[in-house]
Amino acid sequence: MEAPEVPASLFVAGILLVFTAVILLFAVVFKSKNVIPVSRRRPNVAVAPSGLTRLTDSAVGAINKRLKARSGFLVDREKLEGAGLKTQPANFLLMMGAGAFVGSVVGFLLGGFLIAILLVAAVSAGMLGYLSLLTSKRRSKFGEQLPDTLQMLTGSMRAGHSLLRAIDASAQESDAPMSEELSRIINETRIGRDLRESMTDVARRTGSEDFSWISQAIEIHREVGGDLAEVLDHVGETIRDRNQIHRQVKALSAEGKMSAVVLMGLPVVLFFALIMINAQYAKTFTTTVPGFLMLGAAGVMLTAGGFWVSRLIKPKY
Repeated sequence: MEAPEVPASLFVAGILLVFTAVILLFAVVFKSKNVIPVSRRRPNVAVAPSGLTRLTDSAVGAINKRLKARSGFLVDREKLEGAGLKTQPANFLLMMGAGAFVGSVVGFLLGGFLIAILLVAAVSAGMLGYLSLLTSKRRSKFGEQLPDTLQMLTGSMRAGHSLLRAIDASAQESDAPMSEELSRIINETRIGRDLRESMTDVARRTGSEDFSWISQAIEIHREVGGDLAEVLDHVGETIRDRNQIHRQVKALSAEGKMSAVVLMGLPVVLFFALIMINAQYAKTFTTTVPGFLMLGAAGVMLTAGGFWVSRLIKPKY
């Protein structure tokens, strides 16, 4: 049986949606942040926003109103800050919606309604996965920078600097994300926030238990006094030993993680390869009830297997 022809009007609408999504992507995500505002270049000329700017601003404002009533819904500011993204949750969700539009149009043109749904889900899951990957990389880099930063702190305090001045110096000498977090601590304390609260927020945002220990050590020193540099030296030694054990565990579990990636990704890759190689044979899975049942059973088994493998390759120490 031949595949039904796609109406010309639907094809044109799909192309328009693709172009709209691409324009929104470049206007919201890849917009340069170093451009001098027109109000500074031409201070005496009133600048009217373009139609695209008004459209994106209204969309972002509507999404922000919805997000205020639902804290922690899908993507919030704390998650984006943890990933190091300098954008609003509404912008990220708007970008996700644009990508989902593109995926739905491309999927419908390639294989019909089911493929469109699969691509929409894949685009959304891919963007959330990318956000999680950025968060994981940022936390890992923060943990690697922590021992050297702690050594700079103790060196500055032994040279006679105060704690805040030592944190400021360490922020200037470190790379991101350590420099960003330490600079944020300094800026928050300058406007009157308590040092302990700022450091606790950094520990929660970066998921660093080691930095939480540093925060507790500094707070105890503020209450009882003593040689803070010596205390931080002992904390630094403990952190270095923990990092060494963490690297050993990571090396020993690398083979299991690679096996998990292959086992989870191979069925999905083969399914899409089958669609591209022999679309007529793949229609069994996308147009018949037994095919839907087989896809559902495969999804359930992949989910159960992925959860089981993730528990095996995630040792606790």
